[in-house]
Amino acid sequence: MAKQVILASYVALGGVDYSNYCSKIELSIEAETKEATTFGSGGWAENLGGIKSGELSLTFKQDVADNAIDEAMFALLGQTTTFEVRLNNSVVGVSNPKYTGSVLVNSWAPINGSVGDVAEVEVGWPTSGAVTRATA
Repeated sequence: MAKQVILASYVALGGVDYSNYCSKIELSIEAETKEATTFGSGGWAENLGGIKSGELSLTFKQDVADNAIDEAMFALLGQTTTFEVRLNNSVVGVSNPKYTGSVLVNSWAPINGSVGDVAEVEVGWPTSGAVTRATA
C-alpha cells in the first residue's frame, strides 16, 4: 500500500473547481446501524445496515472580492449542488478515485476568526442522495 501526503487535493462544487480556496477536505459516509437482535441471537447483538448518509466538510480561505468564494457560496445557501472530490488533483484512476454526489449547502459563516487569524470558513454539508466512487 502506498503512503501519500495530501498536497494538492481537488474539490469542485457545481462543476466549478474551488481547490485554490480549500485547505481541508473530509468526506465521511456511514450507514445507520439497525439492531436486529432476537432471542435466538445467543446473547450477541445482531445488526443490519440501514439508510446511508454522508457529510462533506471543507475549510475555505475566505475571499469576499467580486466573483470570489463568498459570493458563490452565499448564492448557493439553501440549495443542493453537485460535488466532486479527489485525494489528488491528477487524473482520475485506480490509484486516484473520485467521489461525487450532491450536498445541501445549509450553512455559511462569512466572518469567523480572531485577531491575527487567516480568514477561513469551515462548513459541514450533508449529502443529498447517493455518493459514488469512480476510477474512470
